[in-house]
Amino acid sequence: MSELNSIVLKIIKSGKGILAADESTGTMSKRLDEVNVTSTPENRLLFRETLFSSSCMTDCIGGVILYDETIKQISSKKNKITELISEMGSLPGIKVDTGAKVLAGSPDENVTEGLDGLRERLKEYYKLGAKFTKWRGVYAISKDYPSKLSISSNAHALARYSALVQECNMVPIVEPEVLMEGEHSAEDCLKKTSEVINKCFEELILHKVDLKGIILKPNMILAGNKSKNKISNDEIAKLTIKCLKNSVPSEVPGIAFLSGGQSEVEATQNLNLINKYNDTNFIMTYSYGRALQQSALKFWSKDLKNIEGTQKIFNHRSKMNTLAAQGKWSKDLEI
Repeated sequence: MSELNSIVLKIIKSGKGILAADESTGTMSKRLDEVNVTSTPENRLLFRETLFSSSCMTDCIGGVILYDETIKQISSKKNKITELISEMGSLPGIKVDTGAKVLAGSPDENVTEGLDGLRERLKEYYKLGAKFTKWRGVYAISKDYPSKLSISSNAHALARYSALVQECNMVPIVEPEVLMEGEHSAEDCLKKTSEVINKCFEELILHKVDLKGIILKPNMILAGNKSKNKISNDEIAKLTIKCLKNSVPSEVPGIAFLSGGQSEVEATQNLNLINKYNDTNFIMTYSYGRALQQSALKFWSKDLKNIEGTQKIFNHRSKMNTLAAQGKWSKDLEI
């Protein structure tokens, strides 16, 4: 087993998942504004530290994706955030892309940037304690999109990023997200997501990326949020597995789904059904942001000093998703 493969398994084995706490300062400020909390570096750190020191970090959360501001912060116990996460039994990771920008040649689509200077930044993050990284490519979906240009440009960037990350002895999370926004059917989502993932692996192989040392972070196969043709949770699970079986090489050890705008319970329920029907060798788990944090954030916003109460809610949500990652969740376990 390679060192990179052992890091992957430490993050996602036994139902463990990933906490995506990599919201940019702007995005985190919006989240705090929504719950009437002033967005200061201190408040952003306080909420995140509350989560990172919760008991579920040991049993449920195998990895935490951080943002540049957070990985450089010092906790209230005067240790580095990466040390706090490691002491809880989880692994620290870092978002390294610099965001989606307008794609030249197709102005209604985006390409993710951040390759310039990436090798140097990776060395810095590695010294700070990061064991894995994340890069997100985003794809609009409609009758005309994603275009071949968008699919190719983002796959190329994801592959170049992954090769640089592995060169620095870290695990790349490869996140090609076909967005939920739109009127498209689940069948459209299946077709486009399959195209996107297939192209990503074509580029990853071309760039000599060790597929045993990556984690794929895709969207589930869902109808668009404005679609009149919704499908059942069972169908979501079956189509998602169909997509991955046909698109992902068998060497890839694990798949950690993004929640992509689903509610907390929806994201858990769909993950649970995916694992009930999973007839592959892929570990199928979660890499959720809002679907792990939203209820905890709302509770915390009412009293920033109620650490224990906030952690109780976060522990519950994490436990529900870890059960779902093993196909053992049921609705009657929800509060």
